[in-house]
Amino acid sequence: GTSGKQVVTENLRQLCVFKVTNETSPRQPWKWWDFVTDFQIRCPMEEKKYGPACAEEVIKSLSIDVEAVRKCMGNPDADEENPILRNEQDAQVGQGTRGDVTLLPTLIVNQRQYRGKLDKTAVLKAICSGYQESTEPPVCLSDSVETNECMDNNGGCLKSGTLTACQDTFRGRICQCPLVSGVQLEGDGYTHCEVYGSGRCKVLNGGCWEDTKGDIRYSACQDNQHSGCQCPEGFRGNGTAGADGCVDINECKEKTKCQCSECKCTNTWGSYNCECSGGLLYMQEHDTCINRISSQSKLGLTVSLIVLAGISVLGLGGYVVYKYRLRSYMDSEIRAIMAQYMPLDSQNDSVQTHSQDNDV
Repeated sequence: GTSGKQVVTENLRQLCVFKVTNETSPRQPWKWWDFVTDFQIRCPMEEKKYGPACAEEVIKSLSIDVEAVRKCMGNPDADEENPILRNEQDAQVGQGTRGDVTLLPTLIVNQRQYRGKLDKTAVLKAICSGYQESTEPPVCLSDSVETNECMDNNGGCLKSGTLTACQDTFRGRICQCPLVSGVQLEGDGYTHCEVYGSGRCKVLNGGCWEDTKGDIRYSACQDNQHSGCQCPEGFRGNGTAGADGCVDINECKEKTKCQCSECKCTNTWGSYNCECSGGLLYMQEHDTCINRISSQSKLGLTVSLIVLAGISVLGLGGYVVYKYRLRSYMDSEIRAIMAQYMPLDSQNDSVQTHSQDNDV
């Protein structure tokens, strides 16, 4: 856990941050608020970050003189009384039996006694201090009431181009990833803000690589992906923003395309061109060259064979039908002829029988 000594040391550091920012020209005492707020967010005890290393990192991000703060603190491990801590203790004790100072007439703001000048600006500052950060009305952010810390080194917050994570507040500022074009950026607001979800490519191209040469544009951001970057075909790399995010693949040099004996390979940005010698035709899907004339002849022969086969089938079918109808016709004619001669034969037989009876 965190020891009491560590807590006292960080309290001393906070006092020295205020002393340095208040006494160094130009005076910037509001940076004390920024330091206290950022230290609480970035150096939590539960993450084992509470200590001098994280504290000085926050101090540097706010452009505060680290060496001046160290000099003010002295040696926290020395077995002697620290004058900064002694003055703070004496100021907290106050005067009188109640141990505090009461000004009459007095003003109560948010159930707290107001201590300060009873003029418009001072009282307005006291009222504005009662709001939670980022909920103040616009009047609390006017130049007559507070100083816009985002104007100085962007308040120690992330800034990329026109995008900034610094949001001015009455107490100082907060580092919060913004909402841009309906897309919420996510991150700590100090070192990174990343775009997630649909439409992310509309905001800084989703933090991914992109480049344009002439009329050709390539991008490693895809809207159908919730996050991440992927180099397009013909490129390799991690896809993140930057000159080296995606690098063109030289298919000819790496001998991955256009490798047939008749092929001539020419690398292009994001792709390649392959030409065949001797009037041959390049087939990309098979990575080979074929004869244009031979292919045309084969195609014509194939079509001719198909037509000839169709005609043969039709001719054979017609012949079968013809033979069937011819035979049927001949059978009917024969039966008709036989029908004509069959009665004559019966009549002759009857005449012969009658003559024999008369002879008897």
